[in-house]
Amino acid sequence: MENEKILRQIASAECGNPFEILGPHTFDGGIIVRSFLPEAKAAWIVYSKKNGPSSYAESEIIKEMLKTGDAGFFEIRLKTKKDISSFRYKIRLMTVWDEMRESYDPYCFQPTITDFDQHLLNEGTHYNSYEKLGSHIMEIDGISGVRFAVWAPNAKRVSVIGDFNGWDSRRHPMRRLSSSGIWELFIPALGQGCVYKFEIKSRYQSHIQQKADPYAFHFEVRPKSAAVVYNINCYEWGDAEWVDNRAKTDWHQSPLSVYEVHLGSWMRAADDGSRFLTYRELATNLIPYVKKLGFTHIELLPVSEHPFDGSWGYQTVGYYAPTSRFGAPDDFMYFVDMCHRNGVGVIVDWVPAHFPKDGHGLAFFDGTHLYEHMDPKMGEHKDWGTLIFNYGRNEVRSFLISNALFWVQKYHIDGLRVDAVASMLYLDYSKGSGEWIQNKYGGNENIEAVQFLKTFNEVLHQRHPGVLTIAEESTAWPSVSRPTYIGGLGFSLKWNMGWMHDTLGYFSKDPLFRKYHSGALTFSMLYAFTENFVLPFSHDEVVHGKRSMIDKMPGDIWQKFANLRALYGYMYGHPGKKLLFMGSEFGQWSEWNHDEGLQWHLLSNEPNTGLLNYMQDLNNLYRSEPAMHQVDFDWHGFQWIDFRDSENSVLSFIRRAKKSDDLLVFVYNLTPVPRYNYSIGVPHAGYYRELLNSDSSVYWGGNMGNAGGVSSDEFVSHEGFSHSIRITLPPLSCLVFKP
Repeated sequence: MENEKILRQIASAECGNPFEILGPHTFDGGIIVRSFLPEAKAAWIVYSKKNGPSSYAESEIIKEMLKTGDAGFFEIRLKTKKDISSFRYKIRLMTVWDEMRESYDPYCFQPTITDFDQHLLNEGTHYNSYEKLGSHIMEIDGISGVRFAVWAPNAKRVSVIGDFNGWDSRRHPMRRLSSSGIWELFIPALGQGCVYKFEIKSRYQSHIQQKADPYAFHFEVRPKSAAVVYNINCYEWGDAEWVDNRAKTDWHQSPLSVYEVHLGSWMRAADDGSRFLTYRELATNLIPYVKKLGFTHIELLPVSEHPFDGSWGYQTVGYYAPTSRFGAPDDFMYFVDMCHRNGVGVIVDWVPAHFPKDGHGLAFFDGTHLYEHMDPKMGEHKDWGTLIFNYGRNEVRSFLISNALFWVQKYHIDGLRVDAVASMLYLDYSKGSGEWIQNKYGGNENIEAVQFLKTFNEVLHQRHPGVLTIAEESTAWPSVSRPTYIGGLGFSLKWNMGWMHDTLGYFSKDPLFRKYHSGALTFSMLYAFTENFVLPFSHDEVVHGKRSMIDKMPGDIWQKFANLRALYGYMYGHPGKKLLFMGSEFGQWSEWNHDEGLQWHLLSNEPNTGLLNYMQDLNNLYRSEPAMHQVDFDWHGFQWIDFRDSENSVLSFIRRAKKSDDLLVFVYNLTPVPRYNYSIGVPHAGYYRELLNSDSSVYWGGNMGNAGGVSSDEFVSHEGFSHSIRITLPPLSCLVFKP
């Protein structure tokens, strides 16, 4: 009677333990084998007297199975002393369409995920969980196939459905592994390219959903949403030298100039329907461009799979899959590999702060709030229409930390820029009174998220020295980029959102009124060394009515470009690493549109070409001069010359390398008025060579300058310095001198 109940459950896709009845089972005198084959009108078992698939040709035994009832069950009793744990056999069947099929029985294989793996996953310390969960091409006893595994602790039944079984949830129900909440099934004969999902029937009101694999390595191209079996271990990397050098590099004392890119809109194939470029086409076009401009790194807006183009990748569904919009996983590996071979690092935006509500994604995964909090006051970002991860849940932490390591280990990524950190740190982020829940101490800090971020940084830095973690954190949370052992969050770097806001606010003003706002430029030096800062002009500053970088600048066309050159010169002179969003380097006029390529036609215009030349020279100067990058996070690398001349809107300072006599002098004239014989203090006597002048005609400037350099005036003190130089300041300019 119990067997009949289980058989009925299998036939109606209700069974949570198919191995209890399907596959081989012992009975007095032998083995009984049962199979559920609803598409068969006849079936045979094919096995060998010996073990192993290679023995079939020598001693193949074929016996017809008995059909029991009309539901599609077949069984046979074999008089044999074989051990059922190693008994391998095939099922040969004749379908109702008179097609002959044959494959190994998935229900004759034992579990391959160990008890120890299950323990680590449930404990939240399995940091390579992607090696166990998801779909993996593998061999068992010489038999190839795909092992599927998924965490769904509140499921009543989980089935693998796909193009190989007609999306029939009755055909491949999975086994539950003890109390771990993990379900597993090895399906022989499947391989690369199989399309699949998990159908989950919940214990909660028998809720049924078809879910994409959270650990899938590849997906169908949107709007399709199924996972695709893919072996990500076949690509042959050629970047060993880069990876080795990365681990030895102190990025805090090295040049770090980042070109931020949205792959779908950097450039389109204009002669082919404006389609996306593939990863390999991007490698051919984007990498030489970035290398020529002198940027050290590319930062990619999220490349993990996402269904909605308009989210720019920030509403991720496939955390372990580079988006199929641009190609397959091997193609993305090729892109990263080519970056490294050309001396360009790759940073990716990573989104552990929230995930979308798409039906095939993580939301309400097993009919319960598995990855997210159940209470919407804890579990929902209403501004974005997304859900918040439950960082207090062990398996969720394993999922996310494993994911961070995955991108470094499998795709050789050089850094993770963590999106929306502020939303993780504060329980009341963008919430009004009564819309959030205090922590156990009565505060608004998300204690579980804080601990998660610390653990994430500790594990990543310990396992992969030289890999950067960068926080987009917009508040005054202390010590974001300080080590965890002194109370910090452990990030390598933090975006300086305050500097970005103040600086853009200043440069957007009419120069006539800048003298009243000079504090906007100098204020950042009051806190410049409290964190390891990146100075960002990111994608967020050129969308949603904020206008492009060039269009923010006041004045006529000439003044706009001069202003922007001065702004970039100020950015590169100011302590901190650098980040610039694509299109801003040549003065794109339009706001960024994710549905279109950049306005490359503008490079036929002299002002835009001049700005591009300027950025190339600015990057080359930044990389070649230690004073511009060696001491970014300490007062020893910076000294004011004069920040008090607000009446003329002139600003000057010194940047120093670790060797204090290795220095550069930066001077900015931020009005359209040229200034002659302008005197500033300098630390040493001698000749000061003009290394950079943003007003050069090469940059579409007025070509006003200092004939290559000036000599200091002896015994003339100025602003506390023992010597001074008299220089010509072009309008709206940045000048850089080196003694």
